[in-house]
Amino acid sequence: MIAFALRLAVSGGREALARLAMIAAAVAVGVGLLLSTFASMNAVERTNQRQVWLDTGAASRTEQASTHPLWWWPHGDYYDGKSLTEVDVAATGPASPVPPGLTRLPAPGEYYASPALAKLIRDTPADQLGDRFPGRLTGTIGDAALASPDSLIAVIGRTPAQIKGAPGARAVTTIASTRPPTCDNACWDKAVRGDALTLISSVVAGALIFPVLIFIATATRLSAATREQRYAAMRLVGATPRQVSVISAVESALAAAVGTVVGFGLYAALRPLVATVPLTGQQRFFLADLTLSAPQALGVVVGVPVAAAIAARLALRRVTVSPLGVSRRVTPRPPRAWRLIPLLAGLAELAYFVFVGRRPATGNGQTAAYLPGFVVVMLGLVIAGPYLTMIVARAVARRTRRPATLIAVRRLADDPKAGFRAVSGLVLALFVTTATVSIIGTINDYRGTLGGDRQTRTVVEAGSDGQAPLAGAIPARLLTEVRAIPGVRGAAVVHSNPDGIGKVVHRRVHPGDPPPQAPALVTCSDLAQTPMVGRCPAGAGVAAVDSYAFGSLQSHPSLPWPAAEISTAAVAKLPVQLVYVATDGSTAAMERVRTVLTTAYPHQQVRTVGDWGTDLQQELAGWRQLADVVLLTTLPIAGCSLAVSVVAGLSDRRRPFALLRLTGAPLRLLQRVIGLESTLPLLAVAAISIGAAFAASALFLKSQMRYDLVSPGVAYYALVAAGLVASLGIIASTLPLLKRITGPEAARNG
Repeated sequence: MIAFALRLAVSGGREALARLAMIAAAVAVGVGLLLSTFASMNAVERTNQRQVWLDTGAASRTEQASTHPLWWWPHGDYYDGKSLTEVDVAATGPASPVPPGLTRLPAPGEYYASPALAKLIRDTPADQLGDRFPGRLTGTIGDAALASPDSLIAVIGRTPAQIKGAPGARAVTTIASTRPPTCDNACWDKAVRGDALTLISSVVAGALIFPVLIFIATATRLSAATREQRYAAMRLVGATPRQVSVISAVESALAAAVGTVVGFGLYAALRPLVATVPLTGQQRFFLADLTLSAPQALGVVVGVPVAAAIAARLALRRVTVSPLGVSRRVTPRPPRAWRLIPLLAGLAELAYFVFVGRRPATGNGQTAAYLPGFVVVMLGLVIAGPYLTMIVARAVARRTRRPATLIAVRRLADDPKAGFRAVSGLVLALFVTTATVSIIGTINDYRGTLGGDRQTRTVVEAGSDGQAPLAGAIPARLLTEVRAIPGVRGAAVVHSNPDGIGKVVHRRVHPGDPPPQAPALVTCSDLAQTPMVGRCPAGAGVAAVDSYAFGSLQSHPSLPWPAAEISTAAVAKLPVQLVYVATDGSTAAMERVRTVLTTAYPHQQVRTVGDWGTDLQQELAGWRQLADVVLLTTLPIAGCSLAVSVVAGLSDRRRPFALLRLTGAPLRLLQRVIGLESTLPLLAVAAISIGAAFAASALFLKSQMRYDLVSPGVAYYALVAAGLVASLGIIASTLPLLKRITGPEAARNG
């Protein structure tokens, strides 16, 4: 029977071969995307593993070894919005452990750099970057220690005395090869954690699988009417339902098997492109990391043809009931209101966490809590779509008298499943698009608005109000060097106030700002050079300033700070809390200032407003990148599904339309019927889909992050409008086929 089914599948002429080619193409696209997704997840895991050596300094580690300890101090730096990782090491003997990617430990005055950082140092003026690294570049860090070809990492040789005083520095005896059980704020690697990886893979896979499966199921229905007639004829001559099921399954499984093979080739072609996509919003992948595990490859090879066979069996199940099931067609049973239950259940599952006022504590728990809700809502849209289509069609039928509209809505009301099937992929794409844009847009609105404004974005600051003083007194030559840098407009030295001189004035910028401390002291001559922080009262020499006004990098140009009863000479002898430098905002000026201050105070943080945003924006970029991946895959697949569905509907109804043309129905009338049959369910259910996406997003944001949904911007509505217009264009592009396939010869029986 299988051999007969194979011969039947390939011996049906050009139409059969075209149908098989379409199914194979649909499967190939789906397999290529799924394999690329699996490979990306594997690459993230390998990327994570190569970064764990940066967690060597975590205090929760208990590794002990009979070796010379290694002093270890990881810390961060920035250059022009790029995040740098630096690890200062100091060996205490020849047996001190060596990090991966190095042939030996750098001696004091030497450093290793990743290839990307080494190139950046070569291409950048030394006074903007290279001078921060002491000594000479002695080699490059190997791939075994790098998350990406773009990683900016340096391992710097120091003496033990130079590291011991650094905050967070520790003596270690082994280099980490696994992530510590707890990080105690000492984990330094930028890995995508296991919980987040589970969430990312689940969201991406779920968002891709739905449209791909709909595409495959749509393709398997090509020429369904012709095949149903063929299978019904087989039943009439004695074929059993089981035999018919085998034949229909083999046909689709054959095409799916061919498509799977082509899909592996498509995946191989896509690998170099996928490697350049920062899926997690951070950096590119190494091409070698994009590999598939044996279970993943085997699962796709076996699972996709089996799934296609099942889809074909379900799509053509009517002919297995009766050999007259095709020639004696009747109006299908109308869908019932129970189809709304899954959609409402999915929203209720998400609403539960809002009403109980708590969320799962772990990432895996959050994935298990929220992902099923979104999946059930998506399933609910597919299940409820025919019922909603029927309701809208009946409502329109009661209010129209136009012939084309009446024919279209009557057909939709009689068989809403067929009408909705054509647009189901686009409806899901709209849901995914709306949900991702809404969630990411809200997160950006709450967390993406970085501190600072036009004035403070030009500031470079060393130290902060929460750290130990920079020094007993700042060297005059250092201030002279800083102020001499081209582009520097002024510098203020903020002094500690151990005696509590002056009145405490706390200027809260945000409700969560820290409580007032003893004011810091700034000379009025320095404050005049940095007017964005405030001003001195007339005639005063020293001002008592809330140090948080400097540390928060927020501007307060109109604030009058009270005078402090202390001389400028006495203030100059007090410990320095931080140095606040205003520039013209150019990269050259800001990075030269950063280099000078970093060299002068190697154990202190030198930062800008942009640095604050770099880490946050990397996290947000991961979500935006995830949304881009979903949108750029689901929308084209949904558009292809729509085109295939409309063409399949035209092919299956060629004879009824041909008869209508013979009885005098104009071609334009039939074209309007086809257009309305696709457009009406698309617009009606799209509105429900967008509303469900807004509701699901609002519930997720409220329970997970305590955020209220922020309406997407104009770009989202423009994207939706463009998508709907493109969909209407796809429908219109198929209408010329109607004239070709509804000629007089199509009206003949048999």
